[in-house]
Amino acid sequence: MHIEKTLETFGLTEKETKIYLACLELGPSSVQRISRKAGLPRSTCYEVLENLQRQGLAATFRRKTVKYFSVEEPERVVELAREHVALLERALPELRARYGEARHRPTVRFYQGREGMKLILEEVLSEADEFLSFSSSEDLFAILGDDFQRFVERRVKKRIPARVILRESVVAAERQRLGPQELREVRTIPASYEYHGLVFIWGRKIAMFSFKKDLVAIVVESDELAQVERAMFEFIWQSLRSDNRE
Repeated sequence: MHIEKTLETFGLTEKETKIYLACLELGPSSVQRISRKAGLPRSTCYEVLENLQRQGLAATFRRKTVKYFSVEEPERVVELAREHVALLERALPELRARYGEARHRPTVRFYQGREGMKLILEEVLSEADEFLSFSSSEDLFAILGDDFQRFVERRVKKRIPARVILRESVVAAERQRLGPQELREVRTIPASYEYHGLVFIWGRKIAMFSFKKDLVAIVVESDELAQVERAMFEFIWQSLRSDNRE
C-alpha cells in the first residue's frame, strides 16, 4: 500500500496527507515553502495545518517575524493510532449496548405487489428452520400460484417444516392430503371465518400479506411481537381437533 493511502486509512484527508508528508521532508518550514512542496494554496495550507495541530500531529513556533510549522515524527502517528484504538476499545461496551437496543427495537418493512411478496418468500427460505402460517389457501394460490408452489418445493428440499392453519375448503383438504410429503402439518377452522390474507411467523419475524384489492405485505421484526403472534397461533392450534392432523 502506498504511504499516502496508509495515512488516509489512518484517518487523514488527502490534503492533510500531502501537507504532513511535505512537512516531514522539509522539516520546520514556513507556510510558503510547505505550500510549494505540497502543491496547495497557502490559505489551504493554513487551514489544514490548524487541523493537524488539533489532531496533535503538528506544532508551530516563530523565528523573528516568520511563523514556522513542523509535524510530529512518524512514530507519533503510530502512537496516536494506538491511542485511538484504545479509546474505541474502552467505548466498545457502550457501543454494543446501543447496537443491541437498536437491534431489538421493532422494525417494519412495507412491500407492494406480487414481486414484493416473492421477496418475503425468499427471506423465509433463507432464514427459517420452521415456520407457522395462518392463511387462506384459495387466495394464496389465486394470487401467487406457481410462485408459491415453487416456494413449497424449495422449502421441502431444504427440509423446512411448516405448521399451517387454513379455512376449510377443497384446496385446504388437498393441502392436508399432501401434507406428509411436503413437510406440512395442517389444521383447519370453519369456512365461516372469512379472511383474505396470510401470516407467516418465523424466528423473530412476522409477515402479513393482504390479498384483497391492493396486494400489500409487511414484515415486522420484533422478539416481543413475534412471541405474541406465536402464542396466539399455538392457542388456536391446540384448540383445533387433533384429527385434523395429517
